[in-house]
Amino acid sequence: MDDLQPDSQTGAAAGDTRHDLRLEGVSKRFGNFIAVDNLDLVVPRGSFFGLLGPSGCGKSTTLRMIAGLEQPSSGRIVIGGVDMAGVKPYQRPVNTVFQSYALFPHLTIAENVAFGLRRRGVKDVRRQVADMLALVELESQAAKKPAQLSGGQQQRVALARALINKPEVLLLDEPLGALDLRLRRQMQIELKRIQEEVGLTFVHVTHDQEEAMTMADTIAVMNKGVIEQMGTPEELYENPCTTFVANFLGQSNLIEAGVVGADDDHITVDIAGNRIAVDRSRARSQEGTVWLGVRPEKVSISAHADRPGDDQGKLRGGIVSDVSFVGVSTQYLVRMPWGQELSVFEQNTGEHSLFSSGDSVDLSWKPSRAFLLDHHQDAHAGAQDEQST
Repeated sequence: MDDLQPDSQTGAAAGDTRHDLRLEGVSKRFGNFIAVDNLDLVVPRGSFFGLLGPSGCGKSTTLRMIAGLEQPSSGRIVIGGVDMAGVKPYQRPVNTVFQSYALFPHLTIAENVAFGLRRRGVKDVRRQVADMLALVELESQAAKKPAQLSGGQQQRVALARALINKPEVLLLDEPLGALDLRLRRQMQIELKRIQEEVGLTFVHVTHDQEEAMTMADTIAVMNKGVIEQMGTPEELYENPCTTFVANFLGQSNLIEAGVVGADDDHITVDIAGNRIAVDRSRARSQEGTVWLGVRPEKVSISAHADRPGDDQGKLRGGIVSDVSFVGVSTQYLVRMPWGQELSVFEQNTGEHSLFSSGDSVDLSWKPSRAFLLDHHQDAHAGAQDEQST
């Protein structure tokens, strides 16, 4: 990479932004199909960045363009201040870890890790290989062959083999997809630990929301070739800006409502005669018909009060239609008077008895826990039953 120089637009005046990964107006077309549509993206150096979305949303195509395995139809990709136009994959300061590991079965673990260095003519690799195996906690496995290791261990070998080349950017393409649930969760923690220790830029492509939220500092949620929303996991989960993000990242109740009032702090909506306040800062739409969204764990469930009392902020008269005890919580489905079933996740603190199917209940939540979205959006966009993995 010594012959690659920073482009004229990212000289010394740009400071540490020279080491960012930048995509500027990047599009990719396959015939009439637009896989990636005018993507603008900045990934700061040393961050763990997640590209999250369903199959076919363009996230893997984006990764392949960064790696040089696909060429953009338009736009440009800049890594460390260098425009990647015309730079071949093996010349780019990136390495990719795939779901399939792609280890050499006839080489030992140490030889697999050393492969990239030896290919570049580095003679004494023992110390670097030992350090890298220590990083991924596989020092004792150095003399074994890949077939003698578990899936999680093989994935760590693939990671060590990529990291030893000290790339500017490490690309992770669904790296945990072949592991079982227990190993996947363990590797999520390991990947984050390793990224923080080495301080390299990781770009992680996945359709698994838990993976993205566990590891990434910043997540870009992709849908149909564009980024729907980008932010920290907490920002995306707590205050989604589209129905797709609300449904794809976790689970949401989306309820049709009409705006009936507003003040400096709150927007008030009507839901079947019930008045509900929502913090103005969480309202993406503030007039007419809207979708009110609230996460199931933000909803409080209580026995139905025959005498209304303080009705403000309550949905009254629901009937419990399903109860699922899952240990730490109980998950309820509650059918409301207008026919919609709402989900409620209640922590099992033991403070009161569980409700049963057929019980009459009221639902409520704090104004700071709900959000309002544009009613023109599809309320089912991004829902789990529509996702293809």
